[in-house]
Amino acid sequence: MADARQRAIIKVFRKFSNSLGPDALELLEGILNHHEIEDVDVDSSLETLAKEYNKQDDATMKVSVNVLKRVYESLQDQGERSQQEKEIIDPENHLFFVDAFEMPRWTWSPERGTFEKSTAPLTSSGTPESRVTSMRDRLNIIRQCVLRNEHFAPSTLPSRDREKLVTLKSTKQLLGRFGERFLLLGMLTYNKEGKLCLEDADGTVELDFTTLDEPGDGLFSEGCFALVEGEYTEEATLEIIAVGQPPCEPRDVARSIYGHIDFLGKGATSLLEDSEFKVRIREELPQLHFFFLSDVWLDHPQTLPGIQKMFDNCIENDFIPRIIVMCGNFTSKSIAHGNGQDVQRYSDNFEALADLIAAYPLITRSTHFVFIPGPLDITVNSTLPRRPLLSTLVGRLKAKVPKIHFGTNPCRIKFFDQEIVIFREDLMARMLRNVVGVKPDVKSEDLKRFLVQSILDQSHLTPLTINIQPVLSDYDHSLRLYPLPTTLVLADKYDSYKVTYTGCHVFNPGSFIGKSLVFSTYTPAEVNSEECILNLDEEE
Repeated sequence: MADARQRAIIKVFRKFSNSLGPDALELLEGILNHHEIEDVDVDSSLETLAKEYNKQDDATMKVSVNVLKRVYESLQDQGERSQQEKEIIDPENHLFFVDAFEMPRWTWSPERGTFEKSTAPLTSSGTPESRVTSMRDRLNIIRQCVLRNEHFAPSTLPSRDREKLVTLKSTKQLLGRFGERFLLLGMLTYNKEGKLCLEDADGTVELDFTTLDEPGDGLFSEGCFALVEGEYTEEATLEIIAVGQPPCEPRDVARSIYGHIDFLGKGATSLLEDSEFKVRIREELPQLHFFFLSDVWLDHPQTLPGIQKMFDNCIENDFIPRIIVMCGNFTSKSIAHGNGQDVQRYSDNFEALADLIAAYPLITRSTHFVFIPGPLDITVNSTLPRRPLLSTLVGRLKAKVPKIHFGTNPCRIKFFDQEIVIFREDLMARMLRNVVGVKPDVKSEDLKRFLVQSILDQSHLTPLTINIQPVLSDYDHSLRLYPLPTTLVLADKYDSYKVTYTGCHVFNPGSFIGKSLVFSTYTPAEVNSEECILNLDEEE
C-alpha cells in the first residue's frame, strides 16, 4: 500500500515538473493517512496540493518541505472558513479592474515548455530583444496549442497510413525535399520583392497560391499566423493546397494546464474554485448586470440626453448595473492637432457628464464607471496599449464619481472566475484593409464571425505586423488572449453583433449614437449579452 501511495505521489508531482525528496514524500504520505484519503481521491487531493504549492513565489522545482507545510496549513484554514464565506459572499471583494501596464509579463520558455515570469523592468521604449520575444511568444503559444490539438498530434497507434501522416514541420526541413508535402505554421508576411511568404522561427518560404481554390474560414491578414499545407517545388516555393487558421484552445483546457499561473496579477484561482464561483454567480447573482457603451460622443447633442434616458430607465425599473463601461471615442472628430478651444470644449463635455452622473445618487453610490479611450481621444500615447484619458481633463469626474476607473485600452475586468477583456479599436476596418486572403462572396454576418474567429484563433487582439499596428513590445502580453477570456468586448464603430466561439462570448455594443441609442447589457450569471435600443421619446 505504502509503495502504491508513494508512486501516486511522485506521479502527480512529476506532472507539475516537481521532484520530491524523502522528507517531502514522507510529509505528503502522512497528510494522506491523517485525513484517511480513499485511493480514488488520492490523485485529486494531491493535485490540489501541487497546484497550491506551485502558486507560491518561493516554490522550487524540488519540493520544499517548509513551503509545502505552509500550503497545507493554508488549505486547512480555507476549509474552516469556507462555510462562513459561503454565507456572506460580496461581489465587490471579487471585482478587479486590470490595467494593461500593471499586468505581469509572462514569456514562453521553449526549454521548460511553459511560461516564465519576466523580472526585467518594463519600459515604453522597449528593446530589440523584447520585440523579438513578443513575436516568438505569439508563435510559440499558438504552436503548443496546435501540437496539443487532437487533429494535429500524430497518432501513437500503429497504422498503415502512419507514413503518409502530415505532421507539423519547420521551414528548415524543406531544403532539398522537392515534391514532398508539408504542413507549416508561420506568419504571413511580404518579402522585399512584395511576394507573400510564410515566416517561422527558422526561416521563410515563398507561397504560391495558384492552385488554391479558396482559403479556410477567417480573415487572413498580413501579420497573422496560419497553418499552410502544400508541396515544396524546385523553384523553392510552397504550392499551397490548403490554408487555415490555427485551432483555438478552450479556456478550460488552458486553465487546466496553466491554472497555477497568475496572468492578470490579481491572484490565481484553481479550477475547483472557478467551478464553485460559476455555480454561486448563477444561483446568487442572477440579476447582476454590466452596461457597455461605445462611441459616447460627448460633443453630440443627443448623447447626454440619451445617457439621462438610460439612467431614468434604470431608476424606474430598479435595474441598477454594477458596472457601466463607456468606451471612446468621446468626441466625434479628432482634436489631437486642434487648438486650445477644442481641448477646452473636450474637457467641458466631461464636466457636463460628471454633473449628470452626480444627479443620480443611487447610481453614483452603487455603480462602478469605467472609461476606455478610443483612437481619437487624448492620451499620453497612441501606440497600443494606450494609456488612460489624461487626468487633467477629467478632474470633475474624479471628484464627483467615487467608483470611477480610467482604464487603459485594452482593459480587463476580473469578476469571480470570469475574465472580461475590453478593447476599443475599429478592428473590422483595419483587418479588412490588410487582408491577404478571405473566402469570396462573404456577407456581413460571415465577416463578423470571421473577425471573431481570427482574433481568438490568433490568441491576440491585433494579429498584424508592427508597421501596420505599432505595439509597445514590453507590453505586448497585455494584448494576448491566452488563456482565452470568458468574454471579449470588441467595441467598434462597425455594426453591433454577438458571437460565442470556443466557449468565449464576444460582442460589439456598436456606436451609442445613431438612428437610435444602442448599448449592450452583459449578465455574468448567463455569460451572455443583449442589445438594448432606446429612443429619446420612448423605449423600443
